[in-house]
Amino acid sequence: MRMKSGGKLHLGGLLIALLLTTACAGPPKDETPAWASVADVLDDWHDAAAKADEARYLDHFAPEAVFLGTDATERWTLEEFTAYVRLYFPKGGWTYHPRCRYVRFAQGGSHAWVDELLDNEKYGTLRGTAVLQRIDGRWRIAHYSMTFAVPNERAAAVVEVIGEE
Repeated sequence: MRMKSGGKLHLGGLLIALLLTTACAGPPKDETPAWASVADVLDDWHDAAAKADEARYLDHFAPEAVFLGTDATERWTLEEFTAYVRLYFPKGGWTYHPRCRYVRFAQGGSHAWVDELLDNEKYGTLRGTAVLQRIDGRWRIAHYSMTFAVPNERAAAVVEVIGEE
């Protein structure tokens, strides 16, 4: 297929563009109260981080929570992560904008598994995965992991850079 300008239409580029625009189209939002409750918790948690609201941010975690950051060394208990938050929130917190989110519930509704794509001004697209636990009638984050979303075609270059350190 040729374009009028004489250049070839790059089907690979077109396919990538199509995938990026539909990557989060997915199934429509589940408008159940449980889905909305989980989404509200995560939306408020991200908002608290953007506003560096330490108390509100940390209150969303379960007592035995674990947070995995983007660095391989960042596996924090809630106590360790609280110290990290207290160090960085006075400098302004961090802002991640959820682009899309998928939520799945355990049978019985006591746990929810979440994966979400996030946009960040500095880092671009990231993926957050979470397990939320219903504790005393309230959804709490028991486990959260944040990773860089590296396109497969760039993975080798990223791995090479990491190996140099």
